[in-house]
Amino acid sequence: MIRSMKVTLETDRLLLRPFTIDDAEAVFEFGSNREVQKLTGDPLLQSLDEATNMIEEVWYEDYKTYGYGRFATIFKPDNKIIGFAGLKFLPELDETDIGFRFLPEYWGMGLATEASEEILKFGFETLGIQRIIGIAMPENMASRRVLEKIGLQWYKDGPYLDDGGSYKWYKLEK
Repeated sequence: MIRSMKVTLETDRLLLRPFTIDDAEAVFEFGSNREVQKLTGDPLLQSLDEATNMIEEVWYEDYKTYGYGRFATIFKPDNKIIGFAGLKFLPELDETDIGFRFLPEYWGMGLATEASEEILKFGFETLGIQRIIGIAMPENMASRRVLEKIGLQWYKDGPYLDDGGSYKWYKLEK
């Protein structure tokens, strides 16, 4: 059950709200999409049960533990969950990451930028976070452009923990 995150954010075209169990099919739709997942480093979701577990064991836990997390992102003109956008506390790094992931048919419309600008404002002004980072694979030019457009600045190339990969790291401080 969501205890700590009752926030809803809104932009001209998007509604951002906490995930619920009823969103499992939508989570499975974007989480099992090869195009969506190919530049994330995350495995494809294989079942509706995995999508439900993602909501319960990752996002609900983030809401409860940190008071924030990824939002279900609804494209208002279609009244459809198109993916997620939001903040995630990374305890292993003691950092807060901004991230977004949308179905391919919604790419190239400026939605990640629109969502992320509202999320940054929420993180800095409402939550009082002092620094927000973004991590992207070098070949994920679209995500890197969004991070730069919303004001994050590249500060290093390096692995995420010891995963053997190399990523572009961005940051923005309040």
